[in-house]
Amino acid sequence: MTSLLSRSTAVMKPTIAGLLSLMTLSHPTFAGEQVIIASTGGAYDKALREAWFDPFTKETGIEVVTVAATNAEMRAKAAAMVKTGNVSWDLYLDGEIQAASKAHREVTEDLTEFCRQFADRKDLGASACSAGGTLLQSTATLLAYRTGKPGGPVPETWADMWDTGKFPGERAFPNFDDPWRVMAAALLADGVKRDELFPLDIDRALAKLDQIRPSVSLWWKTGDQSVQGFRNGEYSLGQIWLTRAKAMHNEGLPIAWSYQASFLVGDRIALLKGAPHRENALKLMAFWLNSPAAQAKACEALSCTPPSSEAIAMMSDEARKTMPQGDDIRDYVIVPDAEWINANSAMMLQRWNEWIR
Repeated sequence: MTSLLSRSTAVMKPTIAGLLSLMTLSHPTFAGEQVIIASTGGAYDKALREAWFDPFTKETGIEVVTVAATNAEMRAKAAAMVKTGNVSWDLYLDGEIQAASKAHREVTEDLTEFCRQFADRKDLGASACSAGGTLLQSTATLLAYRTGKPGGPVPETWADMWDTGKFPGERAFPNFDDPWRVMAAALLADGVKRDELFPLDIDRALAKLDQIRPSVSLWWKTGDQSVQGFRNGEYSLGQIWLTRAKAMHNEGLPIAWSYQASFLVGDRIALLKGAPHRENALKLMAFWLNSPAAQAKACEALSCTPPSSEAIAMMSDEARKTMPQGDDIRDYVIVPDAEWINANSAMMLQRWNEWIR
C-alpha cells in the first residue's frame, strides 16, 4: 500500500496550486512511465488526447499527463522552472512566433539533432521540425461570429467588427502576453493595407481600440474561455482561434468565421531544458511527426493544417475546405512579421497593459 501511495504522489507532482490544474488521465495514476505536457485545455486537449496522446500510450505504454494553463502562464512557468532548476514539465505548446524568440531559446532544448531524422521526409515541410520545436499545427486567429437568419449580412472584415451599428452585439478579444494580433486587427479596421501593416503603429492601434472598447464584454485569456463565452452568449463577434471556432461548430453551435479577417498562426511542441522525462518526450514528438493518421484526426476536429501532406490527404473534403486555403492565404490571410513582433514584444506588452487597465 505504501508503494502504491508513493507512486501515485509522484505522478501528481506536476500540479501547480493556484496557477495550473492537472487534467485527469483515463489510465491508473500510479503507472510508471510518463511524459508531462502543458497545453491550453478544453476542446483542444480533448482532440489531441483522442488523436495523439491515447494512441501513443497504447503503442508505448507511456502515460501522457496534461497540465492546463494559459499561454502566458506556460511561458512564465517554463522560464521560472528552468531558472531555478526545478523542472516538472517535459513539453509545452508555444506559438510559432514565440518559438523563434530569444526568450524561448533560453528555456528550451535545441532540437536540431533530433530533427535530422525527418530531413528526408517528402511529406513534411522544411519547418516541420526546427531548433525551437516540432510543428504541431498551423491555423488562424480570426473573426468568428454568431450566425443569424440565412441571407442576412454577415461580418467579413475587421472593419465590420468595429461596425456596431450594422453588426450589433458584444465583442470578444484576447488579453494575454501577445497583443500584436489585437493591435493588427485595429489597424486593418482603420484602413491600413495588409502589405503596410508592419511595423505596427501602436498609437494608431490603441486609438482605434478606444472606439470599440465599450462593446467588448470578454477579454479572454484562454481558448477554452473564448469557447465558454460564446456558449454562454457573452459575445456575438470575437477574435478567436480557428481551432476553437471549429470545435464549437462541431458541437452544433451557431458559429461561422471569415478568412478575410485572419492571421496565420501555429503551435510548436517545445522541449524544456532539464525535462525529467526527456527520452519519453522525444518519443512523443517523434510519434506525432511519424503519424499522419494522428495528425489528420486532430486537424479534422480542429480545422488546423497538419505538418504532413499525407495527413492532409487523409482528411475529409469538408475538413479541408475549412482549413486556410492557398487562395485565402494569398488574398486575405495575414502572415505576421515574427522578427518584428519578437523584437518589440516587451514594448507592445507594456503599452497594452497600460491601455487595458
